[in-house]
Amino acid sequence: METKEFKAESKRLLEMMINSIYTHKEIFLRELISNASDAMDKLYFKSMNENIGITRSDLAITIEADKDARKLVISDNGIGMTKDELENNLGTIAKSGSLAFKNENEQTEDVNIIGQFGVGFYSAFMVAKRVTVISKAYGADTAYMWQSEGVDGYTISDADKDACGTQITLEIKDNTDDENYDEFLTPYKIKSLVKKYSDYIRYPIRMDVEHEKLKEGSKDEYEKYIETETLNSMTPVWKKSKSELKDEDYNSFYKEKFYDYDDPLLHIHTKTEGTATYSALLYIPSKAPYDYYSKSYEKGLQLYSGGVMIMEKCADLLPDYFSFVKGLVDSEDLSLNISREMLQHDRQLKIIAKSLEKSIKNELKKLCKNDREKYEKFFEAFGTQIKYGIYESFGGAKDELQDLLLFKSSNGGYTTLEEYVSRMKEEQKYIYFASGSSVSRIECLPQTELVKDKGYEILYFTDHVDEFCVQMMHDYDGKEYKSVSSDDLGLETEEEKEEIKKAEEDNKALFDFMTEKLGGKVKAVKLSQRLKTHPVCITSEGMLSVEMEKVLSAMPNDQGAKAEKILEINASHPIFAKLKSLFESDKDKAAEYADILYDQALLIEGMPIEDPVGFTNKLCTIMAE
Repeated sequence: METKEFKAESKRLLEMMINSIYTHKEIFLRELISNASDAMDKLYFKSMNENIGITRSDLAITIEADKDARKLVISDNGIGMTKDELENNLGTIAKSGSLAFKNENEQTEDVNIIGQFGVGFYSAFMVAKRVTVISKAYGADTAYMWQSEGVDGYTISDADKDACGTQITLEIKDNTDDENYDEFLTPYKIKSLVKKYSDYIRYPIRMDVEHEKLKEGSKDEYEKYIETETLNSMTPVWKKSKSELKDEDYNSFYKEKFYDYDDPLLHIHTKTEGTATYSALLYIPSKAPYDYYSKSYEKGLQLYSGGVMIMEKCADLLPDYFSFVKGLVDSEDLSLNISREMLQHDRQLKIIAKSLEKSIKNELKKLCKNDREKYEKFFEAFGTQIKYGIYESFGGAKDELQDLLLFKSSNGGYTTLEEYVSRMKEEQKYIYFASGSSVSRIECLPQTELVKDKGYEILYFTDHVDEFCVQMMHDYDGKEYKSVSSDDLGLETEEEKEEIKKAEEDNKALFDFMTEKLGGKVKAVKLSQRLKTHPVCITSEGMLSVEMEKVLSAMPNDQGAKAEKILEINASHPIFAKLKSLFESDKDKAAEYADILYDQALLIEGMPIEDPVGFTNKLCTIMAE
């Protein structure tokens, strides 16, 4: 028996690996299974090149758990290791025999060596107090045993083994107050870990599992029996051809994999080769998860390399505005450092992410065109997130997302921006919109009267983010957005403008008086160019609208931002004649009317009034006259 110490740098790396690199101890099983798969890939590759008569069906991984002896054994019948290979591959951390093999041999589609991750074997020491490796290389007469208790060093000695392959025995640590190591010896936990991380390893992973059955001839007496189970499915759905799969296959996989009771609204199955080589299977849920719009929600796709899951949620693969997408990506082109858990942020990941974003966008546009009912269901669940994507990017994502937007409109139902613009009248300058808490509230707004009278369609903004979103977009196809509450609707003829201007000059003293009596609540009082039957309304000047003020004031970090409000009065309404009369005869009463009209305008907008009691008292006084 030879006793050897790890080299100094290997000692430091081993200590670091066991204590800090891996975030979850459970991944040790994934690493050991992946190494076993590598060994069988090498033997299968050798068989293909040298015709040694080994087929893929001859190869398998076996797991044995002995809870009483506290031992977990992982065995394979792959290519095995010579004494020198045990020394080189296990004695020097971060050296990978698989990587060398991969560099020396031309890669084929049928053989994939994932051992480039190298040091994963040492994750075994997170759960084991002693690790014993017995390996016999293909074609060799002698087997060898490598044994170590961790940082101090290792021994290598001769061993007995009939067939080629490797057997790794982990002597599991005793439980502590903080860690329950027993679970790694229970069949249920082992099966769940294989399912989670190694379900798509291409070789069967087998384990003898104890079951109970009713004893023959008995009604209540049970007997135990052992059944050899294959724990993994081996063939990833996403690597199958689309022609092999039906919607039921995709839906079943989604519900099982992502724990949803409902079928997804849409699946996207894509494979690409070239600059970025990957397979992806993406899903759009039929409804938003309960925590989707909360801080606790984590976006991300499952990331696989060669069928082995390396990340549960890779957030870098999705932009925030597509965070509702669930699914997975499998690529063998990614750079991984030290362990499968530490993904280097390299160019390949960015290329894949950009490609996925394009695929999602194209499929959603296709859905909108071909199945409008389903797309509207999608948008009701996740449309707000797309709007936030435009707003939070300060319009940077406008080109990617604006054609995915839907808005309710005065035309009835939902419309896209493209559809709205296609219906615009020849002389129409703007895309008009109105904001409110609901479609029914918006349809009652006085500000919509003139626009509707001109026969122009109005977009209905009922989402808090809508106005902020279009402000960042500025225009669509060269057509600017215009609120029906903005100071200039661009609908008046020059003659009408002159008439209004003259009327305002004639009544300047009245408007200045009302503005003063309202005590800074409004920037100005004006005659309205937009009101037809209603007496009064609130509009605004500048970037901040009344609706935006409402949204900002409801936020916890409200900074007190206020819209520059304009009180508009309908010159053709009887109330205007009454105001002019009171201004000449009873200025105190005229001031009361100004207050009442302002509060009425606020109520129409769905905004709170400062003094409800004072408002009702003034109304009652007028009613009693």
